[in-house]
Amino acid sequence: MTSQSNPGHRRSTSASAAIKAVLLLAGLTFATSARAECSREMLRGLTDTYVEAQAAGNPALLPLAAGATYGENDKARDIAGGILAQALPVDFTRSFHDTTRCATFTELTSASHPHPYVIHTRIEASEDGKVTGMESVVTDEDDWVFGADAHLAQTRIEDWGEVPADRRDRREVLQAAADAYIDNWGDPDLPVPHGTPCSRLEGRIYTGAKDPQGQTCTMGPFPQPIKTGNRRYVIDETVGAVSIFHDFSWIDAGLPADHPGTPASQTFRVENGMNRYIHEVTACTTPKCGR
Repeated sequence: MTSQSNPGHRRSTSASAAIKAVLLLAGLTFATSARAECSREMLRGLTDTYVEAQAAGNPALLPLAAGATYGENDKARDIAGGILAQALPVDFTRSFHDTTRCATFTELTSASHPHPYVIHTRIEASEDGKVTGMESVVTDEDDWVFGADAHLAQTRIEDWGEVPADRRDRREVLQAAADAYIDNWGDPDLPVPHGTPCSRLEGRIYTGAKDPQGQTCTMGPFPQPIKTGNRRYVIDETVGAVSIFHDFSWIDAGLPADHPGTPASQTFRVENGMNRYIHEVTACTTPKCGR
């Protein structure tokens, strides 16, 4: 947990200008192929600053580039009026750092707040450490099988530690394991490399509760195939981690036929090419779609 800063910290003139520069385009999409490599130290500093900004409710702490994009649950919005403007107690957080894409992922759990949240955030940055794009899947009590207390109890005891250099999987191997899991939703005959043990944490639901050493990640066929669009990745070889932001095709019954899908984030811990942990948060576009 990063210590909180003073929520009343004054925004600098330059920071305020940067916030006002955030694009508010109705059709906002986020970059998926950034390839400007950058340092792990810089990216770690950026995720530390993000957590500090959320704890303080002060988005001006973030170093936004001119023209930076910001969105929550697939909707563009003003960063100064979003979740980052709320000071939240940070009960637990975990971040991945992708030096190839110059991107980061952070899972942030605020279970002790009167209005609990579990938030997944993806940031794209420039080589000089400025935020060029930022998006969050923000989930609370109205969202798919939400339960911050149960989520916190499990996520904080899992081992997502650094993998020894001589045992690290290549980026392509990590992404293939994660993609196979999601691709299987559309075609249940596709093989998925789940290891043993393997468990899923989906909102408040933890599949490994009854068999911690078993393989409980297999989903089985759905009533109809699920397609996912607009996948956005963060891959960190040092911890065997993959983050995929995407959209479900039909999980939210209230969606019109032409809607792009329900905002979701999937994160994977992959060891020796096999899935070990899978986390999911999904933001319902119609309240309580998972109840």
